[in-house]
Amino acid sequence: MDLTHTHLLRKKDIGDMLANYHSPLKKELKTFDLTMLGIGAIIGTGIFVLTGTGALTAGPGLMISFVLAAIACLFASLCYAEFAAMVPESGSAYTYSYTTLGEIVAFIIGWDLMLEYLFAVSTVSAGWSGYFQSFLAGFGLKLPTILTAAPGSTPGVTTFFNLPAFAIILLITALLSFGVKETKRVNNIMVVIKIAVVLLFIFTAIRFVKPANWTPLLPYGMKGVFGAASSVFFAFIGFDAISSSVEETLEPSKTLPRSMLLSLGICTVLYVAVSAIMTGVVPFRMFAKYIDHPISAVLVLSGQNWMAGVVDLGAILGMTTVMLVCLYGQTRISFSMSRDGLISPLFSRISKKSGAPVASTVLFGAIAAVIGGFIPLADLAELVNIGTLTAFLLVSFSILRLRKTQPNLRRPFRTPWVPFVPIMSIISCIFLLINLKPVTWLRFVIWLAIGMVVYFTYSVKHSKLSPTQLAKAKVEK
Repeated sequence: MDLTHTHLLRKKDIGDMLANYHSPLKKELKTFDLTMLGIGAIIGTGIFVLTGTGALTAGPGLMISFVLAAIACLFASLCYAEFAAMVPESGSAYTYSYTTLGEIVAFIIGWDLMLEYLFAVSTVSAGWSGYFQSFLAGFGLKLPTILTAAPGSTPGVTTFFNLPAFAIILLITALLSFGVKETKRVNNIMVVIKIAVVLLFIFTAIRFVKPANWTPLLPYGMKGVFGAASSVFFAFIGFDAISSSVEETLEPSKTLPRSMLLSLGICTVLYVAVSAIMTGVVPFRMFAKYIDHPISAVLVLSGQNWMAGVVDLGAILGMTTVMLVCLYGQTRISFSMSRDGLISPLFSRISKKSGAPVASTVLFGAIAAVIGGFIPLADLAELVNIGTLTAFLLVSFSILRLRKTQPNLRRPFRTPWVPFVPIMSIISCIFLLINLKPVTWLRFVIWLAIGMVVYFTYSVKHSKLSPTQLAKAKVEK
């Protein structure tokens, strides 16, 4: 079967994209804003929730797990940075794949990214709910048990619906509908506050560290460390969201690479410090009782109840920014796919008042809210990881391919040490993918199968690169 003849491997030309570049989205973002956007997406559930589940998997070796995940992200971020500086369209790995690997691969990765961001929002909402309820408990307030978590979240406890998770996503959806200018202001303020809270936790809890709690460092061996690295990888998806904002960024060729590397570096230091301190203060097995709010639990168990309340508030704000950035990334991916004709025009419809894709924001916000209300956190997080790792892998491969097929393209930022960096990124991603659970792979395959139905029944015919659509475009000109 000739795939080229059936147009499955048709590609967008980077030269044409540069020559005809025009975006209806407003340019509002600078290096500081994008770095805050990245930190906003990275520092959140990973540090306030997944540190608990990671500690149960790796023990004190969790700090090594975060380093391994960060190294894999560093390799991938250097590949992302080259594309982000070179390609002016939003869409992240989807757009990059479209220019190098062809339409069907681009659709798969776009469909994959939609899964990543959608479930990321829902995952974080479940963690947000845990801290919000812990915060309310400090004032003697408590929600009805049936409305505190998704069904099956806690063994032996009957729960039907996670009301706080559902409600916070709806509020964030409303904020995003006002446009990127208002969104960045709220995000920047909340990011500053949550960094301050994380630093306050570090300086408060470090004096309670008992080195004996770090022994043994690897209670489950390197297998536990690798397993935890695969699960906490979700924590580092922030720079992917940065690359989705290229059409709303001032001087993206300089701004995006700087902000990606800055946000990744800052967050890695904070993750390692927090995981080292929390496992040094509390024996790691105790986190089984505090799975949804481990950081505040460390302070409560240390007798620092006043600080636990502050951390709860910081976690609430911190995870709010993660949901904000992830839902933002979701709508920009779908905007790009819709503009290319691969999904409904609804998703690229821009509000004249706010300059934002309001219709898709509301739709995806509603879906994420329902998922967050009904599906347990553990089931959500691994689906986000598999989506993220697949995207990173394809972007890294695309760098290798584009360097070979179009070596003379203008590259304002060049990934260093090619082919070493892309190859190491690919190896790291494959290794982490292998360590994910079989059931996660099954769910992922089902999601891709649904995507293939959409592609062959709708996208092939409506793609802007299809012969019919190209002919229509010539007539309109």
